[in-house]
Formats: sequence, structure tokens, C-alpha cells
Amino acid sequence: MDAEQKHLMLTAAWLFARHGQGSRARVLLEAVADEEPRDGVAAAMLAELLLAERQPAAAIEVVRAAEFPSSLRRAEALLETRALRMLGRVPEADARWSRFVKSSAGASRQWVVES
Repeated sequence: MDAEQKHLMLTAAWLFARHGQGSRARVLLEAVADEEPRDGVAAAMLAELLLAERQPAAAIEVVRAAEFPSSLRRAEALLETRALRMLGRVPEADARWSRFVKSSAGASRQWVVES
């Protein structure tokens, strides 16, 4: 899959998801993930759909397998934190968010975490 095809599939997936057609979006995102499992953009979109479908364990797998660009570090932390909380793993979720906040990407968001 070349960059143009990938861009088209991600755009179509976003449009499907935006218009309530999550199953169609998921098919496209899974196709991209099959080709490029480390793609952070596709992983973020797929993880969001999985969370909406109440599949947090699958969302964690997708997030942890991907490499997120620096512009999506917050999304990565937030998706993983949400999935962990959905699984009832609250201390692990809190620790994950704290790691993000303490990182350079989250340094400006320290107001989110209580002292």
C-alpha cells in the first residue's frame, strides 16, 4: 500500500466513523493495520473504535503495537488510560497517565494530575 492509498483509506475510515458507520471504518482501519501495524495514526483511530465497541483489551493491543508520532503522544496515553480504566485496572491507568504528564509531551498538562 502506497502513501496515497493509505491516506485515502484513513480518510474514508474517518468519514465512515464520523457518520455512524463504525463497522465499515473498522474494516478499512484493520486493513491498514494489517499492512502497517506500527502506524500510529491508524492505531489511534482503530483503538478509538474498539473502545466505542467496548473492546478495551483489543484497543490496548493495538496501541501498544504501534509507534505514535510525537504529535499523537497525548492520544496514545489517553487511549491506553481509557482502555485500562474500562478493564478496571485503575492504578495502572493512573500510572500510565502520570508517566505521560511527567514526560516532555505532557509537561504542560500537569494541572490534570492531583498532587
